[in-house]
Amino acid sequence: MLAINVDIVPRVKLMGFIAYKSPWIHFKRKVDEYVLYFIRSGELHLKEEDNHYVLRKGDILILEPNMTHEGTAKHVCDYYYIHFEHSDIQSIKIEDRHALANYFIVEHEQSPFAQHQPSIRDINPYGCYFPKYHSIADKKRFSLALHALNEMQQLYKRKHYNRSLTALRFMQLLIELSRENFMDELKQSELIPSKSIVKINALLDYIHQNYQTKITGSDIEHAFESNYDYLNRAFKQVTGQSIIRYINAVRINQAKELLETTPLSIGEIGYLIGINDPYHFSKVFKKHIGLSPTQYFKQARKIDE
Repeated sequence: MLAINVDIVPRVKLMGFIAYKSPWIHFKRKVDEYVLYFIRSGELHLKEEDNHYVLRKGDILILEPNMTHEGTAKHVCDYYYIHFEHSDIQSIKIEDRHALANYFIVEHEQSPFAQHQPSIRDINPYGCYFPKYHSIADKKRFSLALHALNEMQQLYKRKHYNRSLTALRFMQLLIELSRENFMDELKQSELIPSKSIVKINALLDYIHQNYQTKITGSDIEHAFESNYDYLNRAFKQVTGQSIIRYINAVRINQAKELLETTPLSIGEIGYLIGINDPYHFSKVFKKHIGLSPTQYFKQARKIDE
């Protein structure tokens, strides 16, 4: 798996699309940049050093720099390719891919998986973790990926300043594909049905987008057309927390950041995170942090009592 620092934008050196209507074999080479292949149709047979790959429709492969790449068989195929450089990307070994998927999709540092996985606890939560090889089987996702690559190519072909936009769009695509790969990993769990994983993922997005406002059980039932109790049970099975506790955790994390970095009053901060009653805000904050907002503020700013 490749770990990519998303705070750094990659440099797209070359991008294009190739369609071979007659059988063709990839030439042998060694380059000093990464190369991503996305297969639209047909087959592409490649090897990287001693690792062999057979790429078909919807398959994505990232070849690493300073390794010998060459074709191994002739086939008809058409594919997109992107040559890129990045100053902070590395190949890492993850023993528990399910734990990594849970960590990023659930977005909760204290998940039961993360607590017992040092390699998971120590990873960069703002990184993008992408497998060297990934396959998109879903037709809708495949079409969306094709559309994104076509847009990128059109940007790349225009004025030179659009190279920066191409690079940003490329990073967005990698993040989206990384998230989809983690979703696929979670769907393989025998404990939680695939449909529940999809709904919980959507609910997590809903919470992070709407935590500043009052969120009721009725709001959630209406948004997801599902019984709240059912969603709450599935949510707790995935995240280890009830929906309400997770919402409050998101709010309190945001409140901590505002206390540390802004001169806003306790009441103003409570209002901004969706808890209008200052007393209730203080009560919820202390339950999660162990300190009142005022105590936390003084501790964070190193103010003596």
